[in-house]
Amino acid sequence: MTLHQTETRNPAEARPVAEPAPGTFDSLDYVTVMIGDQILGLPIGRVHDVFITNRITLVPRAPSEIVGLLNLRGRIVTAICLRRRLGRPVTLKQDREGKTELVAVGIDHQGEAYALIVDAVGEVMRLDQSTLEPMPVHLDRAWAALAAGVHRLDNRLLVVLDVDAILAIDLAAAA
Repeated sequence: MTLHQTETRNPAEARPVAEPAPGTFDSLDYVTVMIGDQILGLPIGRVHDVFITNRITLVPRAPSEIVGLLNLRGRIVTAICLRRRLGRPVTLKQDREGKTELVAVGIDHQGEAYALIVDAVGEVMRLDQSTLEPMPVHLDRAWAALAAGVHRLDNRLLVVLDVDAILAIDLAAAA
């Protein structure tokens, strides 16, 4: 199973993320993303696209986590910075021409389209459901409120994100 990366500059080439194989009820599938050195998992059933963009329209007075709006295949998408949402400092990488290219994971939620801006997208991981553990009590409260559990990998933890919690941004606080 592989991810397809697309660019919003040529939306006709955008391809959806592969679906998990049917009949795998004892496993959980995640699209992995990176924020700094931390590997995070997004339930694959919630992920629609993985793409690269450099064209975001800023939204005045929006919460700091909302970096703007973008056009993906004719659909208006709200771009959310996952770094800011997790309380991490923002670092932008520029290409050779000085443009900032952002890696995004497309998600639909309650009829609306969102793009989670991440540092990098990894692979699709299939993990046994029995290895999902509750959030450790010592985890930072901001992270714990946005996570659904953890999986122990060989030498690190995969923090599973709660997509509904990630997208629950307090719009009243921005006004």
